[in-house]
Amino acid sequence: MKIKIVNKSNHPLPEYATTSSAGVDLRANLVESITLKPLERTLVKTGLYIELPHKYEAQVRPRSGLALKHGITVLNTPGTIDADYRGEIGVILVNLSSEEFTIENGERVAQLVIAKHKQAEWVLVEELSDTERGAGGFGSTGKK
Repeated sequence: MKIKIVNKSNHPLPEYATTSSAGVDLRANLVESITLKPLERTLVKTGLYIELPHKYEAQVRPRSGLALKHGITVLNTPGTIDADYRGEIGVILVNLSSEEFTIENGERVAQLVIAKHKQAEWVLVEELSDTERGAGGFGSTGKK
């Protein structure tokens, strides 16, 4: 699949780290570093603009290393970029740790995964079919 991309950052185009990688890393495109205090959030610009094919989306997801080692994650995970959006890709980061974290220009801050999707046709009915689970949710199936 080919996706048109405009790169207004001073960083290389995103690339897959391995032949089996699902996502590419997004880099911060900053004039100066950003320090996130505990529980603080910010929008990190990437300098990237994409044109997705119809019926595709780009999902902005956290990087596991930042989440595990520093408590930094994407606030609206996964962030969705629709096929008709033409603005700059931004990443909403939040610091869930108890320590400040500084984001530097060029730092890999999130992943971008391209996914096909379908739009639903809603069918109004009076009731839904029964299942073994029914309306049970939020832990109703147990821990093991």
